[in-house]
Amino acid sequence: MERERLKSLLESLLFVADAPVSVNQLVEVLEGVDRKEISEGLRELQSEYEAGGRGFRLVEVAGGFQMRTPKEHADWIKRLYQGRPARMSRPTLETLAIIAYKQPITRGEIEAIRGVDVDGVLSTLLERRLIRIVARKDVPGRPYLYGTTSEFLETFNLKDLTHLPTLKEMAEMTLAQPAENEPRQESNDD
Repeated sequence: MERERLKSLLESLLFVADAPVSVNQLVEVLEGVDRKEISEGLRELQSEYEAGGRGFRLVEVAGGFQMRTPKEHADWIKRLYQGRPARMSRPTLETLAIIAYKQPITRGEIEAIRGVDVDGVLSTLLERRLIRIVARKDVPGRPYLYGTTSEFLETFNLKDLTHLPTLKEMAEMTLAQPAENEPRQESNDD
């Protein structure tokens, strides 16, 4: 297939998709086009959008590719939607982080780490489809094991779980951001 025609088809398929589309899905849809051609077409589109300063990007996320807007456009997009994005409480984020880093993990194991009951938080995360029940642990009582979902990867803009920040990176991010209510110290070098 001609390269420009392939890129045009890829754009159309990615534009109408409501979730990331894997290369395997694209191979199935674009019968007769090999995986290498599709991958090269996707990489070319990524480069073209980035270099052209376009209002969207092609991002590899959650095991597939998805059209997304650049982060620097977030303020205008929020104004268009006039709504506040769904926020997560600190307990919800803490529980989600524990699941992301320790999965698969049981409710009891999460509670042992957090030191509090997490039933309500788990229900919220399940409703938002950020976590799912992946299996039952082979111990008495056979408790559920929880893990993250592809929606989790999409929400946090992660290609896969290997792209989660390390504990060292998390500490550096936390130290780099001054607390909102903390006064900034002025330099007395004048």
